[in-house]
Amino acid sequence: MGRYVARRLLLTIPVLIGASFLIFAMVYALPGDPIRALAGDRPLSPAVVAQLRDDFNLNDPLGVQYLKYIGDLFQGDLGTDFSGRAVKDTIARTLPVTVKLTAVAVFFEVVIGIVAGVLAGIRRNGYFDNLVLVSTTVIVSIPILVLAFVSQFVFGLQLGWFPIAGTSEGLYSYILPGLVLASGSLAYVARLTRTSLAENLRADYIRTARAKGLPRRTVIVRHTLRNSLIPVITFIGADIGALLGGAIVTESVFNLPGIGREVYDAIRQQEGAVVVGIVTLLVFFFIFFNLIVDVLYAVLDPRIRYD
Repeated sequence: MGRYVARRLLLTIPVLIGASFLIFAMVYALPGDPIRALAGDRPLSPAVVAQLRDDFNLNDPLGVQYLKYIGDLFQGDLGTDFSGRAVKDTIARTLPVTVKLTAVAVFFEVVIGIVAGVLAGIRRNGYFDNLVLVSTTVIVSIPILVLAFVSQFVFGLQLGWFPIAGTSEGLYSYILPGLVLASGSLAYVARLTRTSLAENLRADYIRTARAKGLPRRTVIVRHTLRNSLIPVITFIGADIGALLGGAIVTESVFNLPGIGREVYDAIRQQEGAVVVGIVTLLVFFFIFFNLIVDVLYAVLDPRIRYD
């Protein structure tokens, strides 16, 4: 197991370099001049523009710019934006907000999704099963932007149950946006759990366990559910990275100063260093959580071994 984890961690180095280069190249290819856009309605003098372009290496070819960026990155410097703010300070300010939002979303995704899927799977074709199928179909068919505004209006403005914007209420401020962010993933987890559980309930080893006279709860929890969770864990592990990077709409609607909004603003302003630094960090999180999922495989199924 230790050798497997070490190999996977070593593989993250070329993946991170490749991802950062692709993002860097795409930001570089965006039309327009970020220095002139920075000036707004009051154009800068040609001398100032030339100086700023030289300071931020914008006159260099793409390859040279990237090599300079990587050289600074290996020294722990993620660069600065065009306003002179360090990218690592921007990440330190916005990342905790997105991490809290993602943690709340994953909590709802795991608890509600798995519980609903288990109850639907063991009572297949019953009332609750049909309710889960219909409700999850409705949820995944509604765009998250619409769902966010409707939730904000109904539960925030009309009923007054949750705050509608900002983080002034602490963790309570993240409940409604976290539920909105988790809604699509929650529906997929419920359906995946239901299908996997229903298939395993028809397996031969479950018939054998029942024939031995084991209690129904033991058969479901210790035998069926454990194997049924393997594809669910795979989905959730990949989805955590997607939630971290896909919170742009939710953070914008609920006015949360997270990393998603920061990436959106940085792309509009062609802040290459900010985009590359944040996206590279998100790629690392994605790889890390997938590694955790691989390790959990061996915990859920003792037959799985890593050499």
